Amino acid sequence: MVSYRVAKAGKPHNIVEELIVPAAMDMAEKMLGEKAKHTLQKMPSSDNTVSRRISDMSADVLRQLLCRIQASEFYALQLDESTDVAGLAQLLVYVRYIYGGSIHEDILFCKSLPTRTTGQDIFGLIDSFIRSHGITWTKCVGICTDGAKAMTGRHSGVVTRVQAVAPDATWVHCSIHREALAAKGMSDSLAQVLDDTVKMVNFVKSRPLNSRIFSTLCSEMGSDHLTLLLHTEVRWLSRGKVLARFFELKDELKLFFIDNPFRLSDRLHDDEWLTRLAYLGDIFGRLNELNLGLQGRSVTIFNVRDKVEATIKKLNFWSDCVKDNDIGAFPSLQDFLCENELRLADIVRCDIRKHLGDLAAQLRKYFPETEDHDTWIRNPFSSPSTCQLPMLERESLIEISTNGSVRIEFGQKTLTDFWISLRAEYPDLANRAIKTLMPFATTYLCETGFSALVCLKTKYRYRLFVENDLRLKLSPIRPNIAALCKNIQAHPSH
Repeated sequence: MVSYRVAKAGKPHNIVEELIVPAAMDMAEKMLGEKAKHTLQKMPSSDNTVSRRISDMSADVLRQLLCRIQASEFYALQLDESTDVAGLAQLLVYVRYIYGGSIHEDILFCKSLPTRTTGQDIFGLIDSFIRSHGITWTKCVGICTDGAKAMTGRHSGVVTRVQAVAPDATWVHCSIHREALAAKGMSDSLAQVLDDTVKMVNFVKSRPLNSRIFSTLCSEMGSDHLTLLLHTEVRWLSRGKVLARFFELKDELKLFFIDNPFRLSDRLHDDEWLTRLAYLGDIFGRLNELNLGLQGRSVTIFNVRDKVEATIKKLNFWSDCVKDNDIGAFPSLQDFLCENELRLADIVRCDIRKHLGDLAAQLRKYFPETEDHDTWIRNPFSSPSTCQLPMLERESLIEISTNGSVRIEFGQKTLTDFWISLRAEYPDLANRAIKTLMPFATTYLCETGFSALVCLKTKYRYRLFVENDLRLKLSPIRPNIAALCKNIQAHPSH
């Protein structure tokens, strides 16, 4: 149980021997007496013992997971690849399956690729795991990846190879990656503002003395924040947060640059430049809201479609408002203009409208409109007879739409769980709906998994075989500790 807590917390294995057991002995001695202390002293606590316990529990969790997947009618995969601190290419795969009448998600495995990270190598590793653990490829109904060539190559990509052995598997390009790609483009004038901002942030943050002086200045001025944020291209929310923080501390930066001159500091006295900065902070803050809305567990393609469509309509609406000189959608921009008694310059208005139009066009490019043949899945009670389904399934849909108890159940369950509950009575129709809802819409779980991996495998633990610790840390399945203990002979520490 102690080893399980160590793995869940992502701590080094020697923490048991060096901290937990000594601390427990101290508490036992003071509160329960010497006898209790000596009893605790018998507990095996070496780092090798903890590693073995974690390995055993990880194997037990994997065994439980495999039994669930093998019993599930369908499953879907989500995968991504990243390089760890030791330079190893780690492939992380998540699985979504049906268990106990609802959808569950769990880490399937995390393994390093021995050499290259081509589509053939990635698929070979996945295929080897799937086949060696008795999972059937034909049950796979979805695979979600990013848009890397190794994943999506037409002839030798992972998706193509998976679909060759799993004909029912549909590919989903991660919606969060698509949103990030759509938000990249902007006009030269706005891109220059972003570039200037990043350079000024780097001037302050990359020099420890400058950073300390600026922090002291912010503290003396009573600012809500004491530091700027560094811009990181690969972090989804970075731009919006960096720009918003920079704009918020613009007055502090003006004072800072008086005694610490920098060649771009005059930008902070340029009203047109600051107007563009305020707009960028607002619009990327809005895009961050969309990004966060796409994150999380159990996000379906319908959730993604709704949020993206709403954002596209908002962008067009905001463009019309800006044309009429209504900038209420951009609070930082509106406050800046009001406080300084300025009006929105025509050239800036044109840049803003162009950027909003380009954003809407890019989102439409990455999220094209589709014919909505799946309306019956979202609402089986509206016009069931008009759905493009086989005759028997249409008849089943009509029965569902007129069943009062089913309507009550529809309002109480998630969409996926609702259709799973109908599999016994309407198997063909329910399975069709589940196949649509089962695939992952994003690689969010893989990204959170890599974040956990970064915390586990540091430069001080770069030789760690990370899969066992990562499985216990990320998996919602608890190991059967009582059963594991029965198979281990007691061997007290000396």
